[in-house]
Amino acid sequence: MANDKKFLESSLPLPPRPALSNVLLSGLGGFVAIALIALLADITQAILILGSFGASCVIIFSLPDSPLAQPRNVVVGHFLSSLIGLLYLNVLGPHWWTLALAVGTAIIVMMATRTVHPPAGSNPVIVFLGMPGWGFLLFPTLIGAICLILVAMGYNNVIRKKKYPLYW
Repeated sequence: MANDKKFLESSLPLPPRPALSNVLLSGLGGFVAIALIALLADITQAILILGSFGASCVIIFSLPDSPLAQPRNVVVGHFLSSLIGLLYLNVLGPHWWTLALAVGTAIIVMMATRTVHPPAGSNPVIVFLGMPGWGFLLFPTLIGAICLILVAMGYNNVIRKKKYPLYW
C-alpha cells in the first residue's frame, strides 16, 4: 500500500532530552504529590486518590507550563469527566456502548469548555469499573484534584522556582 510509509517513516527527530535535573524534579514532584495526598487520605480516612491522578502528576510536574497542567483544566476536567461518567452510568446503565459514549462526551465537553486534561478522560472508565455513588464527585474527584493542585502550586513555585499556575 502506498500509505504504509505514512505510518513507518518520519523525517522528524526525537524531541530533545530534558535535563537530568528536570527529570528528577518532575519525578520527585509526582512522588511528593501522591505521598501527601495519600497521607492526608490515611489520616482523614477519606478517599482522595484516583488512578488518573498519577497521570495528572506526569503533566503537572513535567509540563507545568502546558495548558493541560493549569488548575482549571485539572480540577474542572476531572470533575466534568467524572460527572459525565456518573450520568451515563446511572441514566443509561453499565453497557460497553454507554462507557464509550461517556468517554467521547467527556472529550467533547472538556474541549468545548477549554478544560482539556487528558488524564481526566479515564474518569468515566474508572466510574464504570468501580460503579461508585454520586459522592464520587466530591471524594475523590473534586477534593482530590484540589489537593493535587495545592501541592503542585507549592512544589512548582518553591522547589522548581517556576511560576505556577500560569492562569486560572
